[in-house]
Amino acid sequence: MDNSKTADVRINDTFLAPLERQALQWFCKHMPARATPDLLTVIGILGGIVMAAAYWLCNVNKNFLWIVDLGLLINWYGDSLDGSLARYRKIERFKYGYFVDHTVDITTQTIVLLGLGASPFVQFSYALLALVGYLLLGILTYINTAVSGVYKISYGKIGPTEVRVFLVVLNTIFYVAGNPLIRMGSVSIFSFDAIVLCIAIAFFLNFLGFTWLRMRELNVEDPPKANALQSQSYDPRVSRKVV
Repeated sequence: MDNSKTADVRINDTFLAPLERQALQWFCKHMPARATPDLLTVIGILGGIVMAAAYWLCNVNKNFLWIVDLGLLINWYGDSLDGSLARYRKIERFKYGYFVDHTVDITTQTIVLLGLGASPFVQFSYALLALVGYLLLGILTYINTAVSGVYKISYGKIGPTEVRVFLVVLNTIFYVAGNPLIRMGSVSIFSFDAIVLCIAIAFFLNFLGFTWLRMRELNVEDPPKANALQSQSYDPRVSRKVV
C-alpha cells in the first residue's frame, strides 16, 4: 500500500535504502499485470505468519530457523513492494493505502514477535517488551507524520529492511552456535534473550529521545501564545466578564 501522499514528505534514508530502491524498481518493471498492491500486501502478511509459525516449530527442530529466513524474505517482498508498485503504476490510493499499510504492519509485527516469544530461544516476556517498544515507535511515527507532514520510516539509519537483515544474521549465528548462557556475577541470561532485551531498550531510548527532540523543535515552531485574557478577570459567580 502507498502512503506517500498522506504526508508532504516521505523520508527513507536508511543504510540499505539505495540498494533497496534499485531492487524494488527492477521488481516493479517486471511485475506481471495480474499482481496488484493488495495481493502483495497479503503476501507480506503470509510471510509474517510463516516466520511466527517457524519460530514456534523450532521447539521441535532448530532447522525451522531457515524457514524463518524464508518468511522474512517473503515479508520483505510483499511489504516493500506493495506501495512501490502502486507508485510505479500511478494507482496510489492514499487514504486507503495509509490505513491498510500501517494496520497490516502492526498486526504482522505482533504476530512475528508472539511467534518469537513462543520459540525456544526467547522468553515470552522479553518478546512482549520488544513488541511494546516497536509499537511505541510506530505510534510516534504516525503522530509525527500528522503533526509535521513528514513520514520518516527510519531511526538512526535503521529501518525495517535493516532489522530483517539483522534477524537473518542472528538466526544464522544461533543456528551454528546455539543459544549460550551468559553469566554476569549472580545474573544469568541466554544470549538470544539478552539481544532481544537490548533491542527493546534501544526501541524505548529511541522513543524517548526522538519525543524529547521533537517537543523542543515544535515548541520553537509553534511557540506559546500570549494569554488573551491576561488583562481580564472573571467573577466565578456570574457568566459575564468583569473588566
